[in-house]
Amino acid sequence: MQVKDFDKITERPAKEKNGWAMLAVILAVILGGIVFFIVGAVYLHESAAFAALMVLGALLFVTGNVLTKGFKLLQPNEAYVLTLFGKYHGTIKRDGFFWVNPFCASVNPARLTMGGRKLSLKAMTLNNDKQKVNDEEGNPIEISVVVIWRITNTAKAVFNVENYMAYLSTQCDAAIRQVARQYPYDVSTNGDETSLRGSAQEIAEVLRAELQNRTEMAGIEILEARISHLAYAPEIAAAMLQRQQASAIIAARQKIVEGAVSMVEMALNKLSEENVVELDDERKAQMVSNLLVVLCGNRDAQPVVGTGSIY
Repeated sequence: MQVKDFDKITERPAKEKNGWAMLAVILAVILGGIVFFIVGAVYLHESAAFAALMVLGALLFVTGNVLTKGFKLLQPNEAYVLTLFGKYHGTIKRDGFFWVNPFCASVNPARLTMGGRKLSLKAMTLNNDKQKVNDEEGNPIEISVVVIWRITNTAKAVFNVENYMAYLSTQCDAAIRQVARQYPYDVSTNGDETSLRGSAQEIAEVLRAELQNRTEMAGIEILEARISHLAYAPEIAAAMLQRQQASAIIAARQKIVEGAVSMVEMALNKLSEENVVELDDERKAQMVSNLLVVLCGNRDAQPVVGTGSIY
């Protein structure tokens, strides 16, 4: 079946009546049935016509009890999807007390998970278990996402998929794999700045759009989708930690060298401008060497006092 075939089912409001008005009518029918039955039973010996009155009273009593099955109570952001003899009858999305055809059945494929035959239209959260996938560079990573969603089309959610909760969970796993293999875990060596770890906002939007495209046919709106867990798989975590530490050390050393060169240059310029001491090229080279050793070393410098000439 093509995806476009699912668009044939469109949500429409169900035909309902005011519950309080129907409650008064049904109570009157039940009470009338009881009265007719009692009157017929009392005067049954006087005329056979009272037997018919008893039958009428019994029918009214049974009919009234059957009609009570049509009452529906909805709170805000809840809905009933109704079918009548197998056909889609309509959806009640307004909060309040209503009465519908008592032969209408309420349908909710996820009633075991959601706890009833009502559909919740509230924003809900899905947090799937973390799964192992490969990023763009082929590194195995563990990733999970948290998805905030809600039902916007009750007819599609009920009739287009077997179970909209299970469908959303499955599509969430598929979307994670699709997005994860498009980006590296960290900033890649080819200069691409988009990564799973460093571009959280951009990845979240891509993931939301991917998941929305997959769940459109189920009448579900994805409000937000964000990565909730991201880590290298255990088998490569130690090696990747060493690589990250090496990259951090190199970056730190580079910064230290840039600062040391700037400080040495400033020192030489100050000595020259204020005529503190006249240094030839050889003495400048010795001074630069000593300053760089002091500034770039990872341990405290040990001063050594020279008593002779360098010549």
